[in-house]
Amino acid sequence: MSAALELGNSVGKVAACRALSVPRATLYRRLRPDAPARLRPTPARALGAAERQAVLDHLHSERFCDKAPSEVYATLLDENIYLCSIRTMHRILAENEELKERRNQLRHPQYKKPELLATGPNQVWSWDITKLLGPAKWTYFHLYVILDIFSRYVVAWMVAPRETAELAKRLIAETCAKQGIDPGTLTIHADRGTSMTSKPVALLMADLGVTKTHSRPHVSDDNPYSRASSRHSNICLSFLSASVPSRTLAPFVSDSFLGTTPNIITAGSSC
Repeated sequence: MSAALELGNSVGKVAACRALSVPRATLYRRLRPDAPARLRPTPARALGAAERQAVLDHLHSERFCDKAPSEVYATLLDENIYLCSIRTMHRILAENEELKERRNQLRHPQYKKPELLATGPNQVWSWDITKLLGPAKWTYFHLYVILDIFSRYVVAWMVAPRETAELAKRLIAETCAKQGIDPGTLTIHADRGTSMTSKPVALLMADLGVTKTHSRPHVSDDNPYSRASSRHSNICLSFLSASVPSRTLAPFVSDSFLGTTPNIITAGSSC
């Protein structure tokens, strides 16, 4: 449009529009000055400042503080009191930035994105539990994996027929003891699964002096390292877990991890 305006000053607006395929009506509309905004006149029956404050005082009163304007309007009419229409009540509340849900309802907090920095091993661990197909329909194995995010070291893993907080508690306790973790030096991150947020695991970490963090609700990429490991395990082990029992699956799990990160399996058990 700016090119049509510049070219129109030299060759004429009709020729410029034809050459650039610009509608002449649009060009002339751009050249027309904007009409001044018309002020909306105040109706003769509009409420004055004192009347509007009286409506606001009724809405702020103790018996109406948790009621909607329609309820306030009906209650006042039963008492032979008419202040204004329901729409005017909404308008007055909007002018005072009070037009929202006025009942006492749960408001979800704003969760901060977890940001963890590891400058060395055994500073931040990430763990997750993934399902592997079992030998029969509707049966699964559960693979517990703990990763060190600094080196992608598989600190510990375990295959179990079920997912429970007690198994997760035992795995974390044995791994911390085997790695010689001192209190206050380790942070363990996980998603919000039932085992991760369970009371036994939380009490264990408090006893060990381990800081625990969790992913934000309904956010799948706050635990990327464990997610990637779970994806790899599902691809490499699903065809094996569908044909072998739980106790004979452990060597295949070890080989699967060794195939991606050599010489890192230090703890593993099969339940």
